[in-house]
Formats: sequence, C-alpha cells, structure tokens
Amino acid sequence: MRYMQTGGFQNNPYMRLTLGLTLLLLLAFTATNFLLYFAKMDLSSSSIVLYYNGNEAEFHPPRSYQSMLEVTHGHLAMMAIVMLLLTHLVVFAPFRRSQKIGLIVTAFSSALLSEASGWLVRFVDPGFSWLKVTSFLALQGSLLFLLGSLAVFLWMGQRRQKEKESVIFAGESEEELAEEEAQLP
Repeated sequence: MRYMQTGGFQNNPYMRLTLGLTLLLLLAFTATNFLLYFAKMDLSSSSIVLYYNGNEAEFHPPRSYQSMLEVTHGHLAMMAIVMLLLTHLVVFAPFRRSQKIGLIVTAFSSALLSEASGWLVRFVDPGFSWLKVTSFLALQGSLLFLLGSLAVFLWMGQRRQKEKESVIFAGESEEELAEEEAQLP
C-alpha cells in the first residue's frame, strides 16, 4: 500500500508488472464496452430510442424497469471501482493540478451520465438520446486516455529504474543483485 500512497509503484518492478497486467485487462474491458454498445445500438438517436423504448411494429419490446435496474446496479459498482483505480493512479502522473481534476471529474461524470442517460431516454424523454451518445464517447475516451497515460507513466518509470540500476549496480555480481531483489518488499 505504501507504493500506492507515495507513487513509488512506478519504481517497483512487481507493482509495475501488476499494474501493467491490470491495464491490459482494463483495455480488454474497454474494447468489450465498444463491442457490447455497437451490438445493440449505433451512434444515431433513432437506434438508441429503439433500443430503450422499443418498436411495436418491429416486435422490439422496450427495456423494462427491472432489467435496467439490474444492469445499472452492476455497472455503478464496477465503474466506481475502475474509475477509482485509474484516477487514483493518474494522481501520481506528471499532469498539472487542473488537468488531474479535469480527468477525474470527466471520468466519473461520464460514467454516471452514461448510466443515467439510458434511464432518461426510457422514462423521461427520447430526446435525451444525444446524451447517451455523448456520455458513451466521453466515457470510452476517458478510459482510453487514462489507460494510455498510465501505461506511458509506468513505461517511463521502468526506463528510469533501468537507468538508475545501471549506474547504481555497476560492478555488482548477479548473485548480489538477486540477493538484493529477494529483500525487496
């Protein structure tokens, strides 16, 4: 936990490995977000309204309150955890304070609006379909930007660590290096 609090995760090879693999899985998560969205809708208002409100002539039933509630229940918990992880890590990246605040607010608000917009289309007014498109694109863009930024940040940490090790460990034997590595937390 110390590495997460101080940003030292960038310099610990095990934390970089763990976070790198986490970023890989979250990239696959983001890809499946696109696939799931476009399997049901496209970026047009009419497809969004059709998906949520149905069409009797085409025997396409509207989304039920119960089914939307079940999906929202799972999505809110998952997105909260994903956004917490990604935005927490980006705090240690070399962005200005205002940029960090913007990234955090954009990520969380786009996730919330992405969920809320379906409810608005279904139960308030189909005119909110533009919000579904906008929030979906903002959410996916936020995820991709956060994942990319953190991947670059981890990669830069690995490069700096290798440069530091080449200076610090010059002349040490492999046994001495292995012994020191074994003592790492």
